[in-house]
Amino acid sequence: MTARFQTSAPGRTVPRSRRRAGVALAALALACGLAAPVAHAQDGMSLIRDTEIEEILSKDAAPLMKAAGFDPQNVRVMLIGSKDLNAFAAPGQVGVFTGLILESKTPNELKGVLAHEVGHLAGGHSFRSGDMQRAGLVPMILTMGLGALAAMAGSTDGAAVLLGNAGFFGTLGALGYSREQESRADQAGATLLEATGQSGKGLADFFDNFRYQEVFDQSRRFSYFRSHPLSSDRIDRLRSRVEALPHYSAVDTPDELAEHAIMKAKLDGFINPGQSLIKYKETDTSFPARYARAIAYYQTKEPDRAIKLTDALIADQPNNPYLYELKGQILFEFNRAKEAEPAQRRSVELKPDAPLLRVNLGQTLINQGDKAKTLEGIDILKQAVVKDTDNVDGWRLLAQAYDSLGMDGDARLATAEQYFALGAKREARTFAMRAREMLAKDSPGWRRATDIVLVSQPTDQDLRDMARRGVTGD
Repeated sequence: MTARFQTSAPGRTVPRSRRRAGVALAALALACGLAAPVAHAQDGMSLIRDTEIEEILSKDAAPLMKAAGFDPQNVRVMLIGSKDLNAFAAPGQVGVFTGLILESKTPNELKGVLAHEVGHLAGGHSFRSGDMQRAGLVPMILTMGLGALAAMAGSTDGAAVLLGNAGFFGTLGALGYSREQESRADQAGATLLEATGQSGKGLADFFDNFRYQEVFDQSRRFSYFRSHPLSSDRIDRLRSRVEALPHYSAVDTPDELAEHAIMKAKLDGFINPGQSLIKYKETDTSFPARYARAIAYYQTKEPDRAIKLTDALIADQPNNPYLYELKGQILFEFNRAKEAEPAQRRSVELKPDAPLLRVNLGQTLINQGDKAKTLEGIDILKQAVVKDTDNVDGWRLLAQAYDSLGMDGDARLATAEQYFALGAKREARTFAMRAREMLAKDSPGWRRATDIVLVSQPTDQDLRDMARRGVTGD
C-alpha cells in the first residue's frame, strides 16, 4: 500500500496541538468554505491521493505517453474516487475513476482504456472540444492540479481529496466526444499498445463487454459511454484492427497481474469494506485477499484485527513500505500516534522518495505534543512539500506545527502556500500579506510571501501597502 488512502471518518477526533490553534483554525475555517469531507460530497466524486495506486497507474501509462510523444513526467495520471465507470483526458492529465479500475477484468483491459484516453490527448480532442470551451472548463483543467483540498478529518497523503468545484469531474464526464474522435482514439490506442509491445485485445474486450450499452438511451448508460459514444461498427473495426497486429497474443506478466489484483483489493477494502469481508473470504490466503481484509477491518473500526492481519502481511513482505504505512495509518487514526511512529518511519526508510509517506510521518510527530518531535516533524513536512509543492495537506500540517510553536509568521506563510496550491488566490494573498508583516524583511520566507502576493492578483491597496513597507525587486 502506498500513501494514506482513506475516505473521511465523520465524528473521529484527530489529535491537535494544545498550545496554539489560531492560524490553523483560521485556515480550516476558510477551507471548509471550499470543500466538505468526502462523505458529504453531493456528487460523490473526489480526487484520491495514494502513492501505491498512483505508481501502478503511472507505470502502466508511462510507455503509452512516451509512444505518443509526451514526457510522462509532464502528464499527471489522477485517481478519481467514484463508482462511475469513467475516464477522461485533458491537457497534462488523464483521469481514471475507481469504478473503472474495479470493473476492469485484466491489466490489459485497463491499459487499453488508458491507451484510448492517451489517444484522445494526442489528438487534442479535449482541448479543442467546443463543449469544453463553452463550459469554460479549459482554464480550470489547466490549473486542476492546484484545485484540490484535503478532506479535513486529519487526513494526509492517501486521504481522499475534494476539489473546490464539486461538480468538476461530473461536468467532465458529461462532455461528449464525437464518434469520429472516438474512432480515432480507438485506432491511436491500438497503435500505442502495439508500439509498446502490448496487445490491443484488452481494449477491444473492454468495449465488447459493454456493447449492450449501445441500445440504451443516454440516461441509462454508464457515464463513460455517455461521453464516449459506443457502436457495434466501431467495436468490430477495432477488433479487426487489433487482431491483425503482431502483439495481439501478448499476455499480462505475473507482476502486472499481481499489481492489478492488489490495486483492486485495496480499493475494495477502502470503498466497500463490508462487501470486501464477504468477497475476500477468510479461507482465501492470497496476498490481495488478506490485504483487502486488513483494510476492511480498519474501515469497519476493528483496529486490532486490522493490525494483526497487517503484521502477518509484514512478516511475509518485510520490505513492503505500504504495509508499514497501513499499520501506521491504522494506529494514528485510532489515536495511537506514538505506536504509529515506528511503522511510519520504516515506510519512509523503505520509500524515501514518496512525499505522501513523509506527510504521514510528519503528522504523527507534530501530534504528540513534544517540541523536539514537532521540530523534526516540521523538517520532514518541509522535505515533502519541496518535492510535492501542491501537497495541500503538507502545507496545512506545517501551518499547524508552526502555530503550535508560536511561529506566527511561518504559520501564515504555510497557510498562504496551502491556498496558493488550491488556486485560492485571494486567501493566499491575504495570508501572505500577514506573513510579510511578521517575518524579517528580506528573509527567504519574507521573499516567498512577497512572491505569492505579486502573483496572486494583488489589489492596488496591497501594492501600496507593500511599497510602504518595502519590496525588493529581486
